[in-house]
Amino acid sequence: MAQRAGGAPAERAAELRNKLVDQCERLQLQSAAIAKHMAEVLPAKSQSVLTAANGARELVIQRLMFVGKVCENEEQRLLENVHAEEERVHQSILTQQAHWTEALQKLDALRTYLVDMITNLDDQGLVRAEKEIFERNTGHQDVRWLSRGTGRCPGTCSQETSSSSANNTGLLARWSKPVPGLVAGEVAEGILEPQESVKLNFNQQCVQSPLLHRLWASAVLSCITGSQEIHIDEKTVSPHLSLSEDKKTLTFSPKKAKLDLDCPDRFDHWPNALATAAFQTGLHAWKISVEKSCAYKLGVCYGSLPRKGSGNEVRLGFNAASWVFSRYDKEFRFLHAGQPQPVELIKSPAEIGVLVDFAGGEVLFYDPDSCAILFSHRETFAAPLYPVFAVAHHSISLVQ
Repeated sequence: MAQRAGGAPAERAAELRNKLVDQCERLQLQSAAIAKHMAEVLPAKSQSVLTAANGARELVIQRLMFVGKVCENEEQRLLENVHAEEERVHQSILTQQAHWTEALQKLDALRTYLVDMITNLDDQGLVRAEKEIFERNTGHQDVRWLSRGTGRCPGTCSQETSSSSANNTGLLARWSKPVPGLVAGEVAEGILEPQESVKLNFNQQCVQSPLLHRLWASAVLSCITGSQEIHIDEKTVSPHLSLSEDKKTLTFSPKKAKLDLDCPDRFDHWPNALATAAFQTGLHAWKISVEKSCAYKLGVCYGSLPRKGSGNEVRLGFNAASWVFSRYDKEFRFLHAGQPQPVELIKSPAEIGVLVDFAGGEVLFYDPDSCAILFSHRETFAAPLYPVFAVAHHSISLVQ
């Protein structure tokens, strides 16, 4: 019994020793693994990170250098276009100045001779001069220059003209000499009233660049952190629409609400509404949630857009006073002046962003999630612009 009692602690101790040995072996293996990780893996990772970071830096530098070189080349090309266009317009202006200077000289010489004839010829001499002009110029292009009042000078007059007056004879003799700088029958030929010409205007198309446009739009959109604070003007809301209390959401109803249709600002037929404020300078952007609607229009318009009736002059995108992005079912379009332009989209955006560069003359529609440009349109805006909205299915909301 005593041996059994003494043997139990020894067995237990041996079992514990074995466990401790196993634990020590595991700890040793773990330590060895850690030591190897520190000696081999971490230095390799450090070197790998260094290599990757250097590669990333090099990639950034190379790409930015490439973009910079492309931008530099595009800048040079566009500036050369601007210079060439400027030179062209200046040359056109100089040509016009030379042309009209010569025209003024011819007209002045013609007027001088006509005044001389009127002043110095008596009635008989004037009649004889006219008769001789007609007889001498029969069949010529300028035969009726005097009777029609076209201002064409005959250039020469027959020396056979007889006159009872010495003054008449002398004047007619002077008429027999060519007018300096004038061609007979062509004094006022081609001299018309000056008219406006596009050749005398600088053509802004010379700086149109798809590359520059994409770079500019991407830069602007990447800098936009939110939506401009815009509220919808309750006085403009169509009776087919209801406006939320926060002035952000428009909800369509096929049944007209009982509103004051005599209000001059209210649209009384089409489901339209305008924002409370317009802008006429700078960059402006706002976003609209459209995921609940499959029939809407978003964009800008002039405050002069008519509000009453069902004509195209009130219908957004069907007149010269509005520019809108439109959706009807699965069809997306840009609308202006009644000329729709289809917009091909892979999927229906949940939100539509509107960006307006007033000074640059551009309205741009984009997907806020991806900053992808859906459509852009260039226009020289002649009046302040109002954000404008229309919805004919469910609701749309301004997003802050």
